[in-house]
Amino acid sequence: MTDRAVLDTAPTRDEKARKDFVSALRRHVLTKSADRMRGHYDTVARPAFEHLNGRAPENGPEVHKLMKPTRDFRFYSAVRSNAQEMVYGSVVPPVDRELEALADEGRALRAKTPEVGGSLALDPDLEVPRNVADIEVHRSPGSYHNEYTEDDVALGVVYENAIKVFAFGQFGKDGDDVGQTMAHYVRFRYPELEPARILDCGCTVGINTVPWKQAFPEAEVHGIDVAPGVLRYASARATKLGEAVHFKQMNATALDYEDESFDIVCSSMFLHELPNKDIRGYLAEAYRVLKPGGLLWNMELPPNSAMQPYESFYLDWDSYYNSEPFYKGFRDQDYRELLRTAGFADADFMEATVPRYTFMDEGDFKAAVNGPTRFDKHTGRMDPKGTRWYGFGAFKRGSLKEAN
Repeated sequence: MTDRAVLDTAPTRDEKARKDFVSALRRHVLTKSADRMRGHYDTVARPAFEHLNGRAPENGPEVHKLMKPTRDFRFYSAVRSNAQEMVYGSVVPPVDRELEALADEGRALRAKTPEVGGSLALDPDLEVPRNVADIEVHRSPGSYHNEYTEDDVALGVVYENAIKVFAFGQFGKDGDDVGQTMAHYVRFRYPELEPARILDCGCTVGINTVPWKQAFPEAEVHGIDVAPGVLRYASARATKLGEAVHFKQMNATALDYEDESFDIVCSSMFLHELPNKDIRGYLAEAYRVLKPGGLLWNMELPPNSAMQPYESFYLDWDSYYNSEPFYKGFRDQDYRELLRTAGFADADFMEATVPRYTFMDEGDFKAAVNGPTRFDKHTGRMDPKGTRWYGFGAFKRGSLKEAN
């Protein structure tokens, strides 16, 4: 059964059943249908390609071209595309019905935000960038920046509910496994880090920001995004959870923070939403605001250069069919080169594939953080049989203790 968001409507039985059905459909298409499509590739499409060309497909685009005419790919893509739209069809109507009540609840919670030590700062003059304003990202109606009533939180409610339906339980019961995994990976992998300030960029509703506060309770945690409604929701959500987080409306390519003012700068599934110039702009800004010895850490999709051709094809599906125009372009980048251009040293580049924190015993997770980096069908992909999230980053040269 699909869990509800932290701030939510009171769904009818039909609405709850609809969400559960769509979640089950998503699970089916990303497991059973995906396995059937892979089986067709292994037993029919690839052997035929090898017979004609004397070699196997060498990259994701070749696999895509090969698979696109096949019945299994067309069926998989049709069902997955429709299921994506059904996600929003299942979560938007109750929010529309209770728009004003949700705004009231958000206001009431945010009034208590100072009591838990958090804050919210919105900038009505901030221009929402075109990669958000002109694209219905993930096919979300209206994208994530629009507002429909005073003090609106509607798109925040839609976002968290959509994540829970979309992920069919693979982000954990609270939907925050990505944030929990990355924050606790850093905690266990680098125990010498005692961050005083952490910045999460592109935080949306803060579902992966709050885990950094939970992993590092002594740290001052900040989350930024360009969209006002999701930030109102993020602040109310964190307050309801009793966590002190500071949310601010800001573009990650122009951070309104002083040089060398954070010990960790992080993001979750953010870079692939940006055009290349903004990826580089964000990384340069992250380098600027990091203290010497501070850590940049991005949870993202693995690079195409590290993946087998079929896995690259599979992960790049969203770029062609799910309103994710920058997705493949990001994954085609050399991540080490991106960080080098921002100012980080090549020798300091790090990457890791990490098992899901909320799906295992903490002791087992702690033992796994020093394991090898592995790129296979479980990497960066929602897979009930064993997902591993991918992260990459670098330390800024210098001494963190000296900086503090």
